[in-house]
Amino acid sequence: AQRHVSIISLSLDPLTQSVTTSDGDITAVYMSVLVLTSAKVPFNWRDALDLEGQLTEEEVMIRDSFRDYCQEKLMPRILMANRHEHFHREIVSEMGDLGVLGPTIKGYGCAGTSYVAYGLIAREVERVDSGYRSVMSVQSSLVMHPINAYGTEAQKEKYLPRLARGEILGCFGLTEPNHGSDPSSMETKAKYNPSSGTFTISGAKTWITNSPVADIAVVWAKCEDGRVRGFILERGMKGFATPKIEGKFSLRASATGMILMDEVEVPQENLLPNVSGLAGPFGCLNNARYGIAWGALGAAEFCFHAARQYTLDRIQFGVPLARNQLMQKKMADMLTEITIGLQSCLTLGRLIDEKKSAPEMISLLKRNSCGKALDIARQARDMLGGNGIADEYHIIRHVMNLEAVNTYEGTHDIHALILGRAITGLQSFTVGK
Repeated sequence: AQRHVSIISLSLDPLTQSVTTSDGDITAVYMSVLVLTSAKVPFNWRDALDLEGQLTEEEVMIRDSFRDYCQEKLMPRILMANRHEHFHREIVSEMGDLGVLGPTIKGYGCAGTSYVAYGLIAREVERVDSGYRSVMSVQSSLVMHPINAYGTEAQKEKYLPRLARGEILGCFGLTEPNHGSDPSSMETKAKYNPSSGTFTISGAKTWITNSPVADIAVVWAKCEDGRVRGFILERGMKGFATPKIEGKFSLRASATGMILMDEVEVPQENLLPNVSGLAGPFGCLNNARYGIAWGALGAAEFCFHAARQYTLDRIQFGVPLARNQLMQKKMADMLTEITIGLQSCLTLGRLIDEKKSAPEMISLLKRNSCGKALDIARQARDMLGGNGIADEYHIIRHVMNLEAVNTYEGTHDIHALILGRAITGLQSFTVGK
């Protein structure tokens, strides 16, 4: 009995890290080694809560191969692409070759990966630029997803393999000049023509990523019964135009424009038949918002790492800037928010894979990731001083991009109202209802 007591009465001196026991029992010495070993687990600031250890081998492999592509092929292009507002169309084909377009779709030339893998892909591309991630998100979540979820087998066979290869590029038309956060009031109309078996669509969409260069558009229009339905429009249809929006100071490496429809005649077989109402576009947006939650944190990580290195290298008053308490406090805050955000995204991804997620979960993390990433990018810009506004340091580009990311696909405040409705059971979007 005495031997057992001596084993459990080990005490660890917090200053000397030495272990004492009431006798010289060899088991107690062994236990002391275990205590000291566990106390010396190194802290990895690059992965503070061991995200890496929670991923599958396949997820790590997909992430690593795509990271290599992003750093070797996208990073060298982005400075001039952003400066000159130039979209490299060939990037879509390159992503298609890598199998990262529509990656969660099974079949039709798609990879059929987990939603966690999709999130990791979004994080890597947005580490380079939010504009590139926007192009990928639209193609995958807002064009391929609705065709896969709501389309006919013929539509899937016709469009999905070509979209997955990046052979054709798509865009998504929901937002209108007079209706952003309020899509239920959309003015775009679709009228059915029984004699020809076609729909005539008229209206305008704006702030549409990819539209100036897109080959197809998934457009949402209000039908004569008042229900919103989706249609696949193709480049070349009479009355279909996609003028570019000029003068953007955000997402400059992607093309953004309008969709103008003047009595465009669309065959009935281009109607997405398996959904009606706003559940259709909202289902797409939830898919995309999940990717954004991961992606925004990739941009935040870049800014954090760049600010850390800059303040270590920059000598002021004879010491590195990073030695200052203010700088270290800012970096501690950045690390905390990024780490908590990534763990939350991982949890949500697993829930989606297990079909246990709710849309409000996605709203919570889209809102949190975008808001926190924008704060981190602004702090990092400040840490670089005057150099922070030069595009060669990249941070100011992330700041400007994240201003848009914080707004699109549900603004920061709209997601707060979605969560508020879930918390209270009372909607606050409209007055008197």
